[in-house]
Amino acid sequence: MPIEIKMPALSPTMEEGTLARWLVKLGDDVKAGDIMAEIETDKATMEFEAVDEGTLVSIAVEEGSENVKVGTVIALLAEEGEDASAAAAAPASKPAPAPSAPATSGDRIVASPLAKRIAEQKGIDLSSVTGSGPNGRIVKADVEGAKPGAASAATPADAPPPTPSISPADAGAPYEEQKLNNVRKVIARRLTEAKQQIPHIYLTVDVRLDALLKLRSQLNASLEPDGVKLSVNDLLIKALARALQRVPKCNVSFQGDVLHQYTREDISVAVAAPSGLITPIIKDAGRKGLAQISTEMKELANKARDGKLQPYEYQGGTASLSNLGMFGTKQFDAVINPPQGMILAVGAGEQRPWVVDSALAIATVMSVTGSFDHRAIDGADGAQLMDAFRQLVENPMGLVV
Repeated sequence: MPIEIKMPALSPTMEEGTLARWLVKLGDDVKAGDIMAEIETDKATMEFEAVDEGTLVSIAVEEGSENVKVGTVIALLAEEGEDASAAAAAPASKPAPAPSAPATSGDRIVASPLAKRIAEQKGIDLSSVTGSGPNGRIVKADVEGAKPGAASAATPADAPPPTPSISPADAGAPYEEQKLNNVRKVIARRLTEAKQQIPHIYLTVDVRLDALLKLRSQLNASLEPDGVKLSVNDLLIKALARALQRVPKCNVSFQGDVLHQYTREDISVAVAAPSGLITPIIKDAGRKGLAQISTEMKELANKARDGKLQPYEYQGGTASLSNLGMFGTKQFDAVINPPQGMILAVGAGEQRPWVVDSALAIATVMSVTGSFDHRAIDGADGAQLMDAFRQLVENPMGLVV
């Protein structure tokens, strides 16, 4: 019997996904652990590994196909010794369309997203194309073999091109429409819900960085033989975790009639990935050394940018940190990542006039804003956390003991 490869649930909340790209082709021998495809979930674009062995004899879902339900058969593997042609034909539980029937359903043309894009690029009228996919669906191979303008004779050659619709908001400004990927859809939905449902309170402190920068330089000199180079962000992750240890009332989440009071500091760190923002987690950051935090953060950030994070690496977290200082942003208010109770927004360090020992001097200072869920965290407790964070950064030896 052929082995059915089904759309996997790559996260607990995943109900459907986009099959972004096949990394194997028909006739390839597949072993357990081989990467078969890239799948775009509601969180990230992830690699899908094979768990069985066999020869790929059928691809039921083309790359580029969207809204593929979890559990849908996307491909077939023939086991060793099994006749490949028989295995490929085995799952044909749905009748094939008549050869001359165009792939239409009423007035709607049934075609994969990839086939539609190719047809648009090549100027092919899909109503003239016979689909070879399930239920007559037009697939990539059907349009690749079709000729441009195949049945567009019904449209006069000198007819003017269709005028794109103009929404009042655009007011005629030219634009290119970009379809949202699953990650961007989830970001839009979750952040909208967060701003609508969570009463945010914002608290900002100015933090002097000179002592932390000096300590970082000294630590990097001592860690250089080990191949470790601490970033400012690594020290800030540790500072937030230690501040949560000092003010545990802020290490909470609002859960309706109860609060979850966390006894571990799992810091979600915002990373910009090609598919959208994602927050890999440094777990138990309060009890980890700076070198370990730095090593883990570099590995997680690289995986995030390559779309290779696993669900356990970005799901959860008890508080978040978002640093836009490297872009020169002076100060900003971040949106809480539910169900967490707070997020720290870090701005750029810059030289500012500063009073030192009753005299005016120049100091390196950054503005840091905490966003707190006011249902779970009182303003006074949030202020204590911000003060604890400031003290740890300005007296950074507390980060190495």
